[in-house]
Amino acid sequence: MQQPFFDIRRGPGPLIAVANHHGHALRSEVSELMVLDATARLYEEDPYTGVWAEIVPSYLIARHSRFEVDLNRPRESAVYLTSGDAWGLEVWKTPLPAAIIEQSLQYYDAYYSALEQLCREKEAEYGGFVILDLHSYNHRRQGPDGPRAEQSANPDVNIGTGTMDHTRWGGLVDRFMSDLRDFECMGRWLDVRENVKFVGRQFPKWVHAKFPQTGCAIAIEFKKFFMDEWSGEVDQGLHAAIKQALASTLPGLEEELARVLERGKN
Repeated sequence: MQQPFFDIRRGPGPLIAVANHHGHALRSEVSELMVLDATARLYEEDPYTGVWAEIVPSYLIARHSRFEVDLNRPRESAVYLTSGDAWGLEVWKTPLPAAIIEQSLQYYDAYYSALEQLCREKEAEYGGFVILDLHSYNHRRQGPDGPRAEQSANPDVNIGTGTMDHTRWGGLVDRFMSDLRDFECMGRWLDVRENVKFVGRQFPKWVHAKFPQTGCAIAIEFKKFFMDEWSGEVDQGLHAAIKQALASTLPGLEEELARVLERGKN
C-alpha cells in the first residue's frame, strides 16, 4: 500500500507546525525513473523534522520526497526537471512524462488546499496563527570525512524571516529566538541567528501573501549537527533535546501572537 502523501492533524490552539521536506517515500512510477538511490535522496531531505512537528497539536508532515515534488518551491518549479533544479544532481533516467508531473502537482495542490483550510479554521477561531516551518540543512558538503562549514556563516539554527512583515511580527520572532537560545540542549546553548543562511522560500511567502494580517510563518533551519548528514544516523539525545527546545517556545509564541492581534484591534 502506498504511503499517503502527507499527514494532517487538527488540534487546539493557534499554532501549526509543518515538515515539508521530512518525506522520503516515492510513488512506484516515480521511483522507476529516478537515478538517485535512497542514500543520495536522504542527504538533501530533512529527515526527523516530522518528529519535531508533532510537538504542536496541529501539523502537516510530508511523507513523500522533495525529489517527487518540492513543497517549498513555486508550483511551476516544484518538480525537479533538470540537474540545475537539484544541486547539480542527475535525477532522472529519461525526461519525466507529463502524466507523472501532473500527478505530482496534484499532490502539491492537495497539500496547499489542506493547509489553507487549516489556516482559515485557525484564523476564524483565534484571529490568527503562527506556523513553524521546520527544516534541516547540511554543513559537510565536501564529503563524509570533509570539514564542517564555518560556524560564523552556519548557525545551529537559522531563522528565515525574509518574506514577513517585520513591523508586525518582529517582536514575536525575537521572543521565539530568545526562548530557543535559553534552552540548554545537552550542555549546548544553541547559536540562533536570523537570515544568515536562508531567508525562507515559497512556503512562508505563500502564507504571508494569503494571510498578511493574521498569519506568521517562521522558516526554521536546524543545522544537521544532531545527525550524520551523510549516513543519516541520528543522535537520539540531541534530536530529543531539540524537540524539547522547540516545545519550550510554544507558550511564548501564543503570548506574542495574542499581543500582535490585540494591537491590531487598536
